[in-house]
Order: sequence, then structure tokens, then C-alpha cells
Amino acid sequence: MKALSDENRLAILLAVAQRDHSVTELTATTGLSQTLVSHHLKSLRDTGLVTVTAQGRSNIYSLCCAAVADPLEMLAALTKAPTTTDPTNPSMTGD
Repeated sequence: MKALSDENRLAILLAVAQRDHSVTELTATTGLSQTLVSHHLKSLRDTGLVTVTAQGRSNIYSLCCAAVADPLEMLAALTKAPTTTDPTNPSMTGD
């Protein structure tokens, strides 16, 4: 699960879960540098969460399997959910 602990890796995984991407497409989608995207993709490949296929001069990255997509979406939603100690959480205002 360490591979999913980084916000940037999670963003890359979510993008790849939507459709296959090249590194160039992922840099445009995430706003991260090519070097950083490549670094995170290596970690994701090493853990087996993404696969890579050569297509001409580009490498195309895909989610390892469709079964990972739903739990991945749930994890992304949890990381964006307000916590109970978050002062912007309406349940903490007492109203």
C-alpha cells in the first residue's frame, strides 16, 4: 500500500484507471514534470499496479486490472473527505 500513499501516484493511477496514457499525457493531466511522472510510474510498475506497452516511440501505461478501479476510486474519495477534526467539516460546528 506504500505505492498508494503518495498523492501524486494516486492521481496518476486515477488517470490511468480512466483510460490508458502516455507519460506526456500524464504530465499534462497531472501538471507534474516528466521526470516525476516517470519516477512514480516506475514505482507503480514495480508494485504491479500499472502495466506498460510500447506503442511506436511511446510507452502506454494501463491499470493492471479492472478489479483495482473501484477500490481505487473509493480510496481517492476517502483522501478528499473532510476528517472529523477538520474545522471546515459542518458536523464540527455544532449547528
